[in-house]
Amino acid sequence: MADLWRRSVEAYLDSLAMERGLSGHTVRAYERDLNRLGRDLDERRVDLLTAGAPDLQGHLRRLREGGLSSRSTARALAAIRGFYSYLVLDGRREDNPAINLVSPKQWKQLPKVLSEQDVEALLAAPDLSDELGIRDKAMIELLYASGLRVSELVGLQLIQLRLDQGFIVVLGKGSKERIVPVGERAEEWLRKYLEEARPRLAKGRHGDVFVSRLGRRMTRQGFWKLLKSYGLHLGLKELSPHVLRHSFATHLLEHGADLRSVQMMLGHSDISTTQIYTHIHQTRLKSLYDRFHPRS
Repeated sequence: MADLWRRSVEAYLDSLAMERGLSGHTVRAYERDLNRLGRDLDERRVDLLTAGAPDLQGHLRRLREGGLSSRSTARALAAIRGFYSYLVLDGRREDNPAINLVSPKQWKQLPKVLSEQDVEALLAAPDLSDELGIRDKAMIELLYASGLRVSELVGLQLIQLRLDQGFIVVLGKGSKERIVPVGERAEEWLRKYLEEARPRLAKGRHGDVFVSRLGRRMTRQGFWKLLKSYGLHLGLKELSPHVLRHSFATHLLEHGADLRSVQMMLGHSDISTTQIYTHIHQTRLKSLYDRFHPRS
């Protein structure tokens, strides 16, 4: 079977060189792309000559997951489309299964998301022996529990806290207010910070919830650097406040929350913005399936 598809690939490459006058470099690149496709399909007991669109899309996905650049993957797609067009013109297939495959240039980069284990490690990272560690713990707990934007977190005022009722009032984009629940753990650490750490850190009377070691409002840049340092210590190189926001939304969906509720908590005006998290959820499920199902 492999000999048959290899001969077909060779015939197609000969036609490229002779009829279309493509350079030797391009022909060799197409040869590598098509042979790689053939071997990949062989491993899955799929014949290159009879493969369908899902087989080819799966191959492109594996190329991307393997770290191949978008440019190289786009070239591979061009080679694949051309090969199946050749088979159609040669009367060996009635259809081109690659005709509607999505170009890598159209693929959206999904946001980075932490695993629940990584979140637990991050929440356990601050040193709770001093006021700064307690502050850091409260900020990270609240960020993960609420999905706040970093500007909303550092701009939080005491008057916005409704801890007795279990929520905070958030002033989001466009000065729109929204009610965001606060989980028990985040509430517990926020209270501890307000009672034990903030009075020692805050200098003067002001309403900022989170303050720096100098007693001033924590800045976006200051919190970003703080979170980055924890991430580097744990080996989480791409950690940022927005990664925790993405993780908050994705983990909610994974545990059964509905999309509309997540939209309201995130403060998205359009639900289409929130729908990216369903794509992350589906991608993570597919990854787990590929890793653990015996017939994946």
